[in-house]
Amino acid sequence: MAAEKSQNVQDVFLNHVRKSKTPVTIFLVNGVKLQGIITWFDNFSVLLRRDGHTQLVYKHAISTVMPGAPIQLFDAAAAREGAAVTREGNTLTMSREVQPAGGE
Repeated sequence: MAAEKSQNVQDVFLNHVRKSKTPVTIFLVNGVKLQGIITWFDNFSVLLRRDGHTQLVYKHAISTVMPGAPIQLFDAAAAREGAAVTREGNTLTMSREVQPAGGE
C-alpha cells in the first residue's frame, strides 16, 4: 500500500518562495521583467511586493518565475528513504511504499 500526497508543482513552488521570502524575477509574456517577493497567490494571480509597493500580476501574463537563490522543493531525506516523486501533467505525487516486515 502506498501513502500518496498529490500537489500541483506550481503551488509547491509558489508557496515555497512565498514562505521563505525568496526574491523572484517574473518575466511576462510581453518581455517585461518584474522583481520582488511573492506575498500571496491563487489560481489566477500573484501579489508581488517590492520597495513597499504591491503589484497584482495575472498568471496568464507570466512566462517564467525565476527564484533569486537555489531552492529545494522536496524533502531529500524522504527521497533517500525510498519515496518516489512522479509527475503527471501539472501534478507531482510523492509516494512511499510501505514494506512488509522482512523487507519483501
